[in-house]
Amino acid sequence: MKEKSAEGVRLDKWLWAARFYKTRAIAREMVEGGKVHYNSQRSKPSKIVELDASLVIRQGNDQRTVIIKGITDKRGPAIQAATLYEETQESIEKRENIALARKMNSLTMPHPERRPDKKERRDLMKFKYGGNE
Repeated sequence: MKEKSAEGVRLDKWLWAARFYKTRAIAREMVEGGKVHYNSQRSKPSKIVELDASLVIRQGNDQRTVIIKGITDKRGPAIQAATLYEETQESIEKRENIALARKMNSLTMPHPERRPDKKERRDLMKFKYGGNE
Protein backbone atom coordinates (compact mmCIF):
# COMPACT_ATOMS: atom_id res chain seq x y z
CA MET A 1 0.00 0.00 0.00
CA LYS A 2 1.41 3.37 -1.00
CA GLU A 3 1.65 5.77 1.93
CA LYS A 4 0.65 9.36 1.37
CA SER A 5 3.20 11.97 2.35
CA ALA A 6 2.36 14.03 5.41
CA GLU A 7 2.91 17.23 3.40
CA GLY A 8 -0.20 16.82 1.24
CA VAL A 9 -2.98 16.12 3.72
CA ARG A 10 -6.58 17.12 3.05
CA LEU A 11 -8.38 19.36 5.53
CA ASP A 12 -11.07 16.80 6.35
CA LYS A 13 -8.46 14.10 6.91
CA TRP A 14 -6.39 16.39 9.17
CA LEU A 15 -9.48 17.30 11.25
CA TRP A 16 -10.19 13.59 11.67
CA ALA A 17 -6.55 12.80 12.57
CA ALA A 18 -6.49 15.69 15.08
CA ARG A 19 -9.62 14.19 16.68
CA PHE A 20 -11.94 17.14 16.18
CA TYR A 21 -14.47 14.82 14.54
CA LYS A 22 -15.14 11.12 14.99
CA THR A 23 -15.19 10.22 11.28
CA ARG A 24 -13.86 11.72 8.06
CA ALA A 25 -17.40 11.85 6.70
CA ILE A 26 -18.50 14.07 9.59
CA ALA A 27 -15.40 16.24 9.13
CA ARG A 28 -16.23 16.60 5.42
CA GLU A 29 -19.84 17.57 6.21
CA MET A 30 -18.69 20.20 8.71
CA VAL A 31 -16.26 21.76 6.25
CA GLU A 32 -18.86 21.77 3.47
CA GLY A 33 -21.45 23.21 5.87
CA GLY A 34 -19.24 26.18 6.76
CA LYS A 35 -18.48 25.10 10.33
CA VAL A 36 -14.73 25.12 9.62
CA HIS A 37 -12.92 28.17 8.24
CA TYR A 38 -9.36 27.86 6.95
CA ASN A 39 -7.41 31.15 7.26
CA SER A 40 -10.69 33.04 7.86
CA GLN A 41 -12.31 31.69 4.69
CA ARG A 42 -14.68 28.87 3.87
CA SER A 43 -12.89 26.09 2.07
CA LYS A 44 -13.40 22.68 0.55
CA PRO A 45 -12.67 19.40 2.34
CA SER A 46 -9.93 18.71 -0.23
CA LYS A 47 -7.95 21.83 0.75
CA ILE A 48 -4.32 20.90 1.50
CA VAL A 49 -3.38 22.05 5.01
CA GLU A 50 -0.20 23.96 5.75
CA LEU A 51 1.77 24.56 8.94
CA ASP A 52 0.88 27.70 10.94
CA ALA A 53 -2.48 28.01 9.18
CA SER A 54 -5.40 29.29 11.24
CA LEU A 55 -8.59 27.24 11.65
CA VAL A 56 -11.86 28.39 13.20
CA ILE A 57 -13.82 25.29 14.21
CA ARG A 58 -17.41 25.45 15.43
CA GLN A 59 -18.61 22.46 17.47
CA GLY A 60 -22.05 22.85 18.98
CA ASN A 61 -21.99 25.98 21.15
CA ASP A 62 -18.20 26.17 21.19
CA GLN A 63 -16.00 27.92 18.68
CA ARG A 64 -12.25 27.28 18.70
CA THR A 65 -9.46 29.09 16.92
CA VAL A 66 -6.46 26.82 16.45
CA ILE A 67 -3.11 27.08 14.72
CA ILE A 68 -1.84 23.98 12.87
CA LYS A 69 1.49 22.88 14.39
CA GLY A 70 1.80 19.41 12.88
CA ILE A 71 0.53 17.56 9.84
CA THR A 72 -0.36 13.89 9.65
CA ASP A 73 -2.86 11.71 7.86
CA LYS A 74 -2.92 8.98 10.50
CA ARG A 75 -5.27 9.06 13.49
CA GLY A 76 -3.36 8.31 16.67
CA PRO A 77 -3.94 8.58 20.40
CA ALA A 78 -5.50 11.76 21.80
CA ILE A 79 -2.20 12.84 23.40
CA GLN A 80 -0.47 12.66 20.03
CA ALA A 81 -3.39 14.41 18.29
CA ALA A 82 -3.20 17.33 20.75
CA THR A 83 0.34 18.08 19.52
CA LEU A 84 -0.94 18.72 15.98
CA TYR A 85 -2.51 22.07 16.91
CA GLU A 86 -2.39 24.87 19.43
CA GLU A 87 -5.48 26.78 20.52
CA THR A 88 -5.07 30.55 20.76
CA GLN A 89 -5.27 32.20 24.17
CA GLU A 90 -8.15 34.46 23.07
CA SER A 91 -10.11 31.40 21.96
CA ILE A 92 -9.60 29.65 25.30
CA GLU A 93 -10.70 32.73 27.27
CA LYS A 94 -13.74 33.28 25.06
CA ARG A 95 -14.85 29.64 25.39
CA GLU A 96 -14.44 29.74 29.18
CA ASN A 97 -16.47 32.98 29.43
CA ILE A 98 -19.26 31.56 27.28
CA ALA A 99 -19.30 28.33 29.31
CA LEU A 100 -19.50 30.33 32.55
CA ALA A 101 -22.37 32.45 31.18
CA ARG A 102 -24.19 29.28 30.08
CA LYS A 103 -23.70 27.78 33.55
CA MET A 104 -24.95 30.93 35.29
CA ASN A 105 -27.99 31.04 32.99
CA SER A 106 -28.86 27.45 33.83
CA LEU A 107 -28.82 28.34 37.54
CA THR A 108 -31.49 31.02 37.00
CA MET A 109 -33.79 28.55 35.25
CA PRO A 110 -33.54 25.28 37.18
CA HIS A 111 -35.08 22.12 35.79
CA PRO A 112 -37.94 20.54 37.74
CA GLU A 113 -37.16 17.36 39.61
CA ARG A 114 -39.89 15.41 37.80
CA ARG A 115 -42.20 15.68 34.81
CA PRO A 116 -45.69 17.09 35.45
CA ASP A 117 -48.50 14.56 35.74
CA LYS A 118 -51.67 14.72 33.66
CA LYS A 119 -53.54 17.17 35.91
CA GLU A 120 -50.51 19.47 36.22
CA ARG A 121 -50.06 19.42 32.43
CA ARG A 122 -53.69 20.45 31.94
CA ASP A 123 -53.28 23.27 34.47
CA LEU A 124 -50.13 24.44 32.68
CA MET A 125 -51.93 24.41 29.32
CA LYS A 126 -54.83 26.42 30.79
CA PHE A 127 -52.41 28.93 32.23
CA LYS A 128 -50.34 29.15 29.05
CA TYR A 129 -53.13 29.29 26.46
CA GLY A 130 -55.99 30.68 28.52
CA GLY A 131 -58.88 28.97 30.29
CA ASN A 132 -61.50 29.48 27.57
CA GLU A 133 -61.39 26.33 25.48
